[in-house]
Amino acid sequence: MKLRRLRVEQFCQFRQPLEIRGLEPGLNLFTGPNESGKTTLVRAIRAAFFERYRSSSVEDLQPWGDSAAAPSIELEFEWQGECWHLAKRFIRQKRCDLRKGDQSFDGEEAEDMLAGLLGYQFAGRGASKAEHWGIPGLLWIEQGTGQDIHTAVTHAGDHLKSALGQTLGEVASSAGDGMTALVQRERAILLTPSGKPTGDYARILQEHGQYRAKLEEIDTRIATYRQQVDRLGELQQLQRDDTARPWEHYRQQVRQTQARLAEVERWVLEQQREQRDLQHCQEMQQWCSDQLRHFARQQQECQQRDMARQQAAAALEEVQARQPQVQTVLCRAQATYQQAREALAQARQQEQHNTLVRELALLREELATTESAWQQAQELQSRLLAQRTQLQALHIDTRQLGQLQKLRQECSDLEIQRKAVATRLQFALEPSQRLQWGDEVLEGQGERLLLEPVSLSIEGMGVLHIQPGGEDVADLARRQQTRQDRFAAMLEKMGVADLAQAQERAQQCRSLQEEIRHNELRLHQCASKGVAELEQELQLQRQRLHLLEQQQTHASPVAIDCIGVAHAEAQSEAAREKLKAAEQAEADFRRDFSLAEQAWRNADAEWQRVERELQSAERQQREQQLHAQRLELQGMESALRASISHRQQEIDAANPELLRQDIERLSRTADGMEKIAQERAQECDRLQTSLEALGAQGLEEQRTSLLLEQQRVERRRDELSRRAAALNALLQLLQAKRQELVQRLQQPLQRHLDRYLQLMFPQASLRVDENLIPEQLVRTSHHREARDSFAMLSFGAREQMGLISRLAYADLLQEANRPTLIILDDALVHSDRQRLEPMKRILFDAARRHQILLFTCHPDKWHDLGVTAREMQSLRAGA
Repeated sequence: MKLRRLRVEQFCQFRQPLEIRGLEPGLNLFTGPNESGKTTLVRAIRAAFFERYRSSSVEDLQPWGDSAAAPSIELEFEWQGECWHLAKRFIRQKRCDLRKGDQSFDGEEAEDMLAGLLGYQFAGRGASKAEHWGIPGLLWIEQGTGQDIHTAVTHAGDHLKSALGQTLGEVASSAGDGMTALVQRERAILLTPSGKPTGDYARILQEHGQYRAKLEEIDTRIATYRQQVDRLGELQQLQRDDTARPWEHYRQQVRQTQARLAEVERWVLEQQREQRDLQHCQEMQQWCSDQLRHFARQQQECQQRDMARQQAAAALEEVQARQPQVQTVLCRAQATYQQAREALAQARQQEQHNTLVRELALLREELATTESAWQQAQELQSRLLAQRTQLQALHIDTRQLGQLQKLRQECSDLEIQRKAVATRLQFALEPSQRLQWGDEVLEGQGERLLLEPVSLSIEGMGVLHIQPGGEDVADLARRQQTRQDRFAAMLEKMGVADLAQAQERAQQCRSLQEEIRHNELRLHQCASKGVAELEQELQLQRQRLHLLEQQQTHASPVAIDCIGVAHAEAQSEAAREKLKAAEQAEADFRRDFSLAEQAWRNADAEWQRVERELQSAERQQREQQLHAQRLELQGMESALRASISHRQQEIDAANPELLRQDIERLSRTADGMEKIAQERAQECDRLQTSLEALGAQGLEEQRTSLLLEQQRVERRRDELSRRAAALNALLQLLQAKRQELVQRLQQPLQRHLDRYLQLMFPQASLRVDENLIPEQLVRTSHHREARDSFAMLSFGAREQMGLISRLAYADLLQEANRPTLIILDDALVHSDRQRLEPMKRILFDAARRHQILLFTCHPDKWHDLGVTAREMQSLRAGA
């Protein structure tokens, strides 16, 4: 949302029309002394949006003492590529007109459309209050409220959730009794139901208004003459200051900074060239080292080859000596193995007949057992199905139950540890003495528990910084809160209300599981592989019995007097192992002989090749050249590294990115100051011409006679006005509605907060609670982490964090495609110079995404913001 134009008339101190055009889409700076109208402009913007045009509770918008005035406000703003025009008039000839492109709206329809667009609501009756202002109340900071972020977020809760996709919760309230009816009757004597004066009150107001209008006409003419004289004096003083052309100082700084930036960019190019030379130098050194290592390896290789040749010859002779013994062992093993095979074949034929007889007997017994088990397994399977269904309904994870019990115990233990490790300070002071304990003054006797570091100020002596001993108490508190959150989350996940209910369900599950395990054990005893498998096994046993009976019918026993199968198999296996060992020994011998012979030939050939290469004259000359070249490259590398390091230090110290930002900021400041000087000169010429046309016309005498008559009427009007105002205020109090907001915002606000916070406190973070309200500032100092609650920060720090939070909310709303406008009325007045500089950068950065209207009575603090300031005196004189 971008505000383009603002016009007010008969509004508070602006009796004459005042119009502001050409508002920038980013930063807009308005300066002027106190009572110059800055806060009045902010009040006009608030009234244009927040106050019902038909409201009778906005008399404070009228110029003081002018009950006949009709305050009017006109706004033009842009949203989503469309131009919106809003015109509102209060108290008299009430109107509200809204144009959006080619569409027109009026009355409450226009007001409700604006409320839905910006995210606020109207008061049921009476003037709008902070609790109705919603999102604009969060983004528009009034004087002295920048630090109160908690209240603003609370009032904007419903609209934030609506804008950002959360659900709303409302609690309606109502009021009304006999007292309300009585007050309404008394009020009707002086005011109509819509709040307009009636009867004697209306008549006296009309008469007073006539006198006041005449007085104001004369006062306006007198005030205009005086204001123009004063303004001309101010402008002439400012013109004398402009003769020094202060903007040239900033332009000189721009030229100096540009020259400095050009020099730094030249350093960067030179550093890149040196880095390429360094890389080439390192590559050449690596190549030389590789060549020298290759030559050294050749010398070692020659010695190794000679030793390997001698060892290979000795190994070959040793292998040849084993040949006769290997052949003898192989022949004996072959004969023994053949005899063992014949004995095993005879034993197996007799064993097969005996086995068939035994299998038939065993199979008939197994068939009877299997049939009984199959019938029992079917019954147990049905019973288990019903029990498992019941267990599924009551199931609770015992591991999770154990974690739940452990978390409860850990929470209790941490609470005990936290209190146990805290340092206790006992004091007994004299009646006239006192100590400063942080923000608290200690007197008399007492005791304090140290849960975090604290400073103890002793008047006339100094400050004691006390660090609690033992474990980190703050860390224990965080650990305790973490476990409590996990305990609640686990209860919700398990679907139980408390630990007792979870234990009861677990006991029921254990009992049922014990019955299931008992039945499963019985089922497993009956059918270890399942009922279906048992039934299939039963069928297979019946088929196997039939087959064995057929084999017994057709087979006849073999009568052979032989050894047992096991003994025959053992003899056969032993013979086979001996034959296998003999064959393996003979194969090993052939392989060892071939390998030894080939190894000797290879070793001899390799030794002769390496020996010839080492004796080469060309190789020795090349080795000397490589040593010399490597020494030269090492010296070159050291020089390049030193030059690159020095150049990098110069570039880092210059900070080219910061130089570019300074050029932009200083250029915009110089242009703005020169433009203001030109506008002052033009305004001075206009005032001189106007004063020549004005002169004294006997206005003071006319004003005195009218004033006496007006004062008589005014006394009667004030009497009736006080009674009407008292009755009206009482009625509004009785009819006020209470609203209660229940909210939980869960959106990624931390990313936007960190973006701004890093510009002020690097490596710091501003933690927010579940309602997106700033809760804790975490900073790192001297490799230690410091945590400060938002409420314990200084007034200036809370004001800075409040502004950063509001800018983050604006970024969040912009991502949700909702309009944003930021108004800062004398914000950051409690910031010191060191903190104000990064806050300017933060505002400059935020202005790239949002329109910001900044009103201040300290223009000297904001002259380098990079924007042209608008002086309130110039705006009023131009009107």
